Amino acid sequence: MFVDVAKIYVRSGKGGDGCVSFRREKYVPLGGPDGGDGGNGGDVLFEVDNNINTLIDFKYNRKFIAENGENGGTCKCYGKDGKDVVIKVPEGTIIRHAESGKIIADLSDKNQRFLLLKGGKGGKGNCKFCTPTRQSPDFAEPGMPHDEMELILELKLIADVGLIGFPNVGKSTLISKVTNAKPKIANYHFTTLHPNLGVVDYKGIKGFVIADIPGIIEGASKGIGLGLEFLKHIERTRVLVHILDASEIDGRDSFEDFKLINNELKQYNSVLSSRPQIVALNKSDIVFGGDKERLKRLKSNINSLGYENIFEISAVTGEGVLELLSKVKEIVDNTPKTILDFSDEDMYVFEPKRFTYEISKETDDFGEEYYLVTGSFVERLLNSVNIYNFTSLRYFHKVLKNKGVIDELKKIGVKDGDLVKLNEFEFEFMG
Repeated sequence: MFVDVAKIYVRSGKGGDGCVSFRREKYVPLGGPDGGDGGNGGDVLFEVDNNINTLIDFKYNRKFIAENGENGGTCKCYGKDGKDVVIKVPEGTIIRHAESGKIIADLSDKNQRFLLLKGGKGGKGNCKFCTPTRQSPDFAEPGMPHDEMELILELKLIADVGLIGFPNVGKSTLISKVTNAKPKIANYHFTTLHPNLGVVDYKGIKGFVIADIPGIIEGASKGIGLGLEFLKHIERTRVLVHILDASEIDGRDSFEDFKLINNELKQYNSVLSSRPQIVALNKSDIVFGGDKERLKRLKSNINSLGYENIFEISAVTGEGVLELLSKVKEIVDNTPKTILDFSDEDMYVFEPKRFTYEISKETDDFGEEYYLVTGSFVERLLNSVNIYNFTSLRYFHKVLKNKGVIDELKKIGVKDGDLVKLNEFEFEFMG
């Protein structure tokens, strides 16, 4: 089964808590603090695996959670770091932020690794809080919390050449002849329900990847049929091979089909319409008699639109295929690898973890005024102390003073006895 879109949940590991411990040995009753630090939580990373070409694995496994760091131990033993979780994806995978839809990363290089979420930092043990005036700290630092996200993974195939054209024009037949791909082939529309990828190896021509893109129809750029699901798979291609049914045995007008599909490409992504395009007039072996003149007019009409590389081929018999592939190979070798260009507005920006705070004067539902301290600094501080421990609270007050929170409160008019809130924690101010 071919799956090219998946929604997953990822979470880094929480940092291990620091340990509160005192050295207690025979003849050493007051050995001092020896609590070790907690281990760091595991990271969440993505890695390109060249042996994968679909997102099928994410249909059954949607949660990826890194290991938490172990808590610190006695005798200054550090907790073990949590194991990272490495998510393997096919080359060409785009990672999007699920809520905003913005792009976090484009994994389009082989063996590429990308660090998405960093694990929480391990908390310090009580031995790290020992000072000349605080020789027996009976508190430790909790580990920092994990990060979590919901993501959309979107696969845009990495192929040098994309085969485009209406359903049933012979794209699957051609790719089956020139590669080892084995697509389903039958004489009805939409036989191909997912892209087929193959490496060309045909009569000495080899070395480039070709993708058979399912039939594009009118309105594809607006989501009609399979349009939007598969148009994305030709965004990375260097060359497009546009296959037309030269026989027109099903009553279609090949020239109108040609203009229509190119219009859909332009509507979807204007860059695609300027991509090098080779035209293959397939089933030319069953064009006889007066239809030869119609074939000449078709080539002339296509040529008048600025397309010079037009080949008459038969995917079934192999007629003209070698000449077609020779030209494709020439253009591929002289066309640089396509790199998708995303605007700044398309990209997701992680908020920097600067530990800042803001102070405001608020009024509660009963008309009582209080001072509210908010920001990332507050969350980190509350995570770093035990507010139910007296010694830890003294450390808490010292941090508020050192970081300028106490002075800032005084500047805006706080007085002794006024209520101050830090998230859910509140206390009466005493200068």
